Amino acid sequence: MPRAKGERKLEILKALAQMLGEPQWEKITTAALAKKLEVSEAALYRHFASKAQMYEGLIEFIESSVFTLANQISQDEPDGRRQADKLLEMLLAFAEKNPGMVRVMTGDALVGEHARLQARMNQFYDRFEATLKQALRTASDSDAAGRAAATLRYAIGCLHQFGKSGFTKKPTENLAVQRRYVAA
Repeated sequence: MPRAKGERKLEILKALAQMLGEPQWEKITTAALAKKLEVSEAALYRHFASKAQMYEGLIEFIESSVFTLANQISQDEPDGRRQADKLLEMLLAFAEKNPGMVRVMTGDALVGEHARLQARMNQFYDRFEATLKQALRTASDSDAAGRAAATLRYAIGCLHQFGKSGFTKKPTENLAVQRRYVAA
């Protein structure tokens, strides 16, 4: 029985994310992705116009997942400082559960791809920083912008360390202890 078009697109994105999540990875080609899925490269291009479009699909998943959770945290937690703390923990936990996405979030997988992909990830971080800033403003933090920026940079550093360690140095590792040094 043939698969629905949406199911095949999802299968392709999952395979790409899985390949990106390998501790030792090399730049992923459409040929390697097609081989993993046991299809032709032409089959991939029936679902995506380009490899950049595949990466856009992964970025959409990151944005949707993170900001759905961020909105839930903002609604459920009235205390702005705890909100910012939970936002940081959520971002790090998301990365830990989705190592392939970390390669996209840090830009490693986007090197040599279309510049709009990195620009979109930059917009993601700008939006996440604005979400942190709003939480800290709710807490009447006089330096909400500075704290939000420092918290984001800490998170990005954790993501880079996770990816560069071959996914052995977990982003949430020692977070409870490091929290007191993090601006949130």
